Amino acid sequence: MRNILKMILPAFLLLAFLGGSALAQTKIATVDLNKLFDNYWKTKQAQVAIQERAAELKKDDESMKDALKKGEDDYKTLLEQANDQAVSADERDRRKQSAADKLKQLQSNKAAIDTYERQAQTTLGEQRQRMIKSSLEEIKTAVGNKAKAAGYSVVLDTSTRTLNLGAGSIELPSEVVYSGGDNDLTAVILAQLNAGAPVDTTKPVTTAPPATDAPGSP
Repeated sequence: MRNILKMILPAFLLLAFLGGSALAQTKIATVDLNKLFDNYWKTKQAQVAIQERAAELKKDDESMKDALKKGEDDYKTLLEQANDQAVSADERDRRKQSAADKLKQLQSNKAAIDTYERQAQTTLGEQRQRMIKSSLEEIKTAVGNKAKAAGYSVVLDTSTRTLNLGAGSIELPSEVVYSGGDNDLTAVILAQLNAGAPVDTTKPVTTAPPATDAPGSP
């Protein structure tokens, strides 16, 4: 998540390379972008919606896999029956054909499950991206409005970012080497963002979109 924030971060920073008297007149403020994002009530509600959506998709996926497992058991039974020497050759051939038809159905169901799981991952990924974009746009607006009202020319991000290294990750410091915190706007902006939060922020504001239909569902 923090990597994503850092990719979008340049849109939030007004980088000033000023010198002499111009630098002395520049008012600089700071914000912790990670803290604003993580504690914004709309972010929390969107995360709850994503978790609920993921649970719905997982439930459907498990239901399809249970049906597939039952079909595999039925297929094994059909194979055993097809090799029953107590019945006529014609009956064994009929049972072998039933087993072959069952196998085709199983292969089709497996492919459908694979497709469903890929679609589910895409659905969740797109929902996360929409949530991130929406929250960041609102945070950006709030930061910009506050900076303009207070006369700040530059707002720098003091949050850390995560660097993924395959087997693990490390926290990298922000680009701001030092900040005394005197002009940190994080708390006041977060208070403004959360001023309109509903009483219960553990539930999504809107109902999550309907889950992708499972193969074979009506």
